Amino acid sequence: MSLFRIVAFACACVGATVAMAAGTLPIGPAAGDTELSAFYRWPEAMPALPGVLLRSESMPVQAQMPAAAQALRLLYSSTDERWHSGLVAVSGAFYLPTGNPPAEGWPLLAWAHGTLGIADACAPSWTGLRDRDAAYIDRWLARGFAVVVTDYQGLGGPGPHPYTFWQAEGRSVLDSIRAARAIRPGLIANRTFLAGQSQGGGAALGAAILAASYAPELPILGALLTAPNSTFPQGPISLPPRQSNTVFLALASGGLREDGPRVEDILTAKGLQLLEVARQGCTRDIAVKSKALQIGSFAELLTVPPETLNALRIPTTDMPQASIAFPLFIATGQADRTITPERQYAVAAALCAAGNAVTWRTYEGLGHDGVLHGSLEDAFAFVGARPGGRDYGVNCTTLQRPGPPGERDPDAPFNDD
Repeated sequence: MSLFRIVAFACACVGATVAMAAGTLPIGPAAGDTELSAFYRWPEAMPALPGVLLRSESMPVQAQMPAAAQALRLLYSSTDERWHSGLVAVSGAFYLPTGNPPAEGWPLLAWAHGTLGIADACAPSWTGLRDRDAAYIDRWLARGFAVVVTDYQGLGGPGPHPYTFWQAEGRSVLDSIRAARAIRPGLIANRTFLAGQSQGGGAALGAAILAASYAPELPILGALLTAPNSTFPQGPISLPPRQSNTVFLALASGGLREDGPRVEDILTAKGLQLLEVARQGCTRDIAVKSKALQIGSFAELLTVPPETLNALRIPTTDMPQASIAFPLFIATGQADRTITPERQYAVAAALCAAGNAVTWRTYEGLGHDGVLHGSLEDAFAFVGARPGGRDYGVNCTTLQRPGPPGERDPDAPFNDD
């Protein structure tokens, strides 16, 4: 493996405030920028194209990943679709399985992670993967897949992480594939699958929608989405907007329109305290602070009513009913109370209405976290069908609206929520 030189970089933006002018990437502590290591800042001119591998370095393999022979930290170029500032450096990680690669190279899984926070310190290439995610990726490695994991724009790299802004996240995913394929000729086969959980389900679906126009050269055969957070306002199922603490993270990281107020201007005293924590810490820190502040509802964070907020927000998860060139597998936990089964049914129905090949499965007793591992055998079967050109269990004609979330099985792996 080639190891690109590490150039020391002293961030000149410390103490800077978030710049919101069009074409300018917001930087500084208010954008969630923190000092990790020099690896995460690229001091030279950006390349002319997205998906260029800027550098890589070895990183430790987590104990939960015995099937990983090697792990690399990556820095690559991608397109800033949120602030339109041009190409930006995005970080991620790359894992190789044990053993010798097949003659055609390792097939590749491009993994998009769920909510971790909006500060640089939350980047999984820096902090390591959650136990649930590490165990999930390890099972793909054990099946002979290489895995690339984007941190997403701004989570590790410079500027804010535009949380749930699918146009930016989808590009981060696609460019991570380009970067992984550039590490060494012949290392990666011409077989790639997208996968993502929750926020990452939306990111992977965003990548699927963008693939034909943004990265038509990539050999993507399918996408696996668990508990996707996507919304389809033109779809056949009408649902009210979500009001949750995850929406707070979107507001704090570029989710407000440029012609409106700053996020600080619409937050209560409790909201401002939570914002300060979110810009430095991760989801666990935010949860601890929320408990300490005794925050009972999302509305307690805001000085404006929901109707006003909806007019100020960018609908970051709203997607078009696009035609996707490869099949989609969607897995929903019937006990999911974070993104309810009905909301995920609306995703499947919208994608089916657009003429896509969709397999939607529900899993009794599995919650938002548990469905990731609980659906893996079906995911493997879906992937196994694709090299022969077969579709696995497409069921658009028999979709049925689910009921409310059921009871969670406490004995299922990683089924905490």
